[in-house]
Amino acid sequence: MGNVMRVLPDLEGDEMVYVQGLISDLDDNQSQLFAAAYRARRKDPQTLLFTTLLGFFGVAGIQRFVVGQVGMGLLFLFTGGFCVVGTIIDLVKHKRLAFTYNQGIGQQVIALVRGAN
Repeated sequence: MGNVMRVLPDLEGDEMVYVQGLISDLDDNQSQLFAAAYRARRKDPQTLLFTTLLGFFGVAGIQRFVVGQVGMGLLFLFTGGFCVVGTIIDLVKHKRLAFTYNQGIGQQVIALVRGAN
């Protein structure tokens, strides 16, 4: 049975609970495979915080490009982060933005791990 604290000790809060639900029925080998793939693909909330802060001092919307939201990234870029308001909102909600992205990654990785067996 997969244990998220053992294979991904750096996760926190909602993300930890979510990943535990994904790997609860995996054996140890599958849990290790999941952890390696998930760790390589997930986005750290601190990275999104940093890229959002760059929007204030440089190019708005980088955080949206990082999570694969190209359309929103372009919109932020051409509107100055929705006149800075959108950038402020993303600054406050950077953890939620990372978690939403990581949920999709978790679904992709769990499908790969289960499909490999």
